[in-house]
Amino acid sequence: MELQQMRYVVAVAETANFTRAAERCRVVQSALSHQIARLERELGARLFDRTSRRVTLTPAGEAFLPAARQALDAAERARAEVAAASGELRGRLAIGAIPTVTAVDLPSALKTFHVRHPQVRITLRVGASDELAEQVRQGALDIAFLGLPPSVRPKGVRGLVLARGELVAVVAPGHPLADPQADQPDEAAGVDLHRLSEEVFVDFPAGTAARAQSDEAFAAAGVGREVAFEITNADLMARLVRLGLGIAMMPAAFAPELPGVRVVELRDPPTRVEHLIWSRGRPSPAAAAFLEVLDIRAEGTDQGAAGGSA
Repeated sequence: MELQQMRYVVAVAETANFTRAAERCRVVQSALSHQIARLERELGARLFDRTSRRVTLTPAGEAFLPAARQALDAAERARAEVAAASGELRGRLAIGAIPTVTAVDLPSALKTFHVRHPQVRITLRVGASDELAEQVRQGALDIAFLGLPPSVRPKGVRGLVLARGELVAVVAPGHPLADPQADQPDEAAGVDLHRLSEEVFVDFPAGTAARAQSDEAFAAAGVGREVAFEITNADLMARLVRLGLGIAMMPAAFAPELPGVRVVELRDPPTRVEHLIWSRGRPSPAAAAFLEVLDIRAEGTDQGAAGGSA
């Protein structure tokens, strides 16, 4: 069994397509397909179910994939450790982030890291907190920036709290709530959740940590609401809000970055906590160097003892 074969399996699993996997691995599709077929013969089991429309992992493939990723990560880590021992930082830095991270200027931090360590290959994946935390636990990501309700802490990882903040409502410029004097006489008090529950919402998908931040607050207030649009992209959410199709809840520190919407402060607002997490094991040389860019020491921080899950 060769590392290249494992790399091909991971690529097909992540792209769900042999052609895209071959492009990612920079080989012709026939060579990739041949190597995967050879590996399947060696293992005595099919790893993928193939149809004209889709490629999915078989149960054997599901069982094989985590071990393949671990083997590839171990090989990458070994090369990086050897290079670091020689005074040169190489390898991969895989970062995950929620779309509304505000505790750090992530693009600037990535730029600083790239200037200091140009030989490290940086990847960035934007997604939901629960998915990113699981990818850190599995080793697919080195570091992740999460946004969670105050009652939740990530398990099985190390890390620290970066910031705590409140949520605000964002509405279209012509929305009645955009003029606090017209809809809420006591401007300083903000709009309460009972009034907000009368609106149609644009929000993150149900079951995500970003959605839970708002859902828990409305549940605690004893009111329901209608979420008509479930979106994973903050820019698309803002566009729907600008068009008057609904209102949204966003972190107060992030909302001003959205063009063409009005920010409405809330009474007893929902809150969220931003976390930075990394593996329970020793960070890779690249991950440790990125933590240094953020002026964070990996020693002495551990999220794994807390209850809850990301």
